[in-house]
Amino acid sequence: MSTDKNQLTYWEKFQTKYLIKSKIGKIFVYIVLSIWAISTIFPLVWVLLNSFKQSRDIITNTFSFPADPTLQNYINAFSTINIGKSYVNSLIISGSVVLLVLFFGGLASFVMARMSFRLRGVMQTALIASLLIPAFATIVPVYRMMIDLGFVNTYLGLIIPQTAGNLPFAILVISGYMATIPRELEEASVIDGCNRWTMFLKVFLPVSLPIFGTVATFVFLWSYNDLFSSLIFVEHESVRPIVVLLSQVSSQYGTDYGLMTAAITMTVIPVVIFYLFAQKTFEKGATAGSVKG
Repeated sequence: MSTDKNQLTYWEKFQTKYLIKSKIGKIFVYIVLSIWAISTIFPLVWVLLNSFKQSRDIITNTFSFPADPTLQNYINAFSTINIGKSYVNSLIISGSVVLLVLFFGGLASFVMARMSFRLRGVMQTALIASLLIPAFATIVPVYRMMIDLGFVNTYLGLIIPQTAGNLPFAILVISGYMATIPRELEEASVIDGCNRWTMFLKVFLPVSLPIFGTVATFVFLWSYNDLFSSLIFVEHESVRPIVVLLSQVSSQYGTDYGLMTAAITMTVIPVVIFYLFAQKTFEKGATAGSVKG
C-alpha cells in the first residue's frame, strides 16, 4: 500500500489532498463542472427554444421561452431548403465512411497487432506521421485525383477521402486494443481449428466490440461535421450533406433566424441520437486500458 502511494505522481498527490479529500476542493470542483456544463448546454437550449419562435421574436425576446410556439420554421426547412435530402446525403456518406473504416481498419489492426512481418515498425511510424498532416495540405492532389476518377459531386467523392483520412486513427486505436488480448485466447482458437479469418471474426471481433464502438462514434462525428472537405468535393445540391446546407442557409437566408435555428437543431439531432445509442459502448471503449490489474 505504501509502495503504491509512493508511486503517485505530484499531480495525483495534489488531486488526492486538495480536490478529493478536501471539502473546499470538492466544492471548487462542483462549481467548475457546473459552469462548464452550463456553458456547453446553454447554447443548445437557446437554439432549441428559438427554433419554435418567429424570427422577429428571436430578435426582441431572444432569451425568453416561446410565448406562441410554432413549427413553421421546421416546415420551412423542409419546403424551402430541402433539408430532408441533405439529411439522407449526410447519413449515406457518414454511414458508409464508418462501415468502410471499421471493416478495413479492423482487418489492418488485426494484422498489425497479432502478426509479425517486415517493415511493421515502419508502417506504424507512417500511420502516426499521417495523423500529423493537416487535411488542407493534401486537398489539392486529392481533388485532382477525384476529378480524374469522375467522383467530384458524387457520394464517393467524399466517402473515399474521409475513409482514407480516418483509417490511420482507427488502425492505431483498434490495434492497440487488440494487442492487449491474451495470447492464450489466440492459441486456443488455433487448437479449435480456426484460421486467421475465422479467428478475427469469431474471437477478436467480439472481444473488441467496445473499441469498435468508440472508433465508430468518433469517425461518424468527424465525417458528419467535416465542412471543409464537403464544400470542396460535394457542393452540388443533389449530394451536399447537411453541414454544407447549413453554411448556405446563413448566406442565402441570413436574416431568417427562425429558419437558421431550426436547421441547426435538425443538424444536431442525429449526433445526439447516435451518441445516446452508442454511449455505453463508447464509454467502455474509451476507458479500456485506463485501469490496470
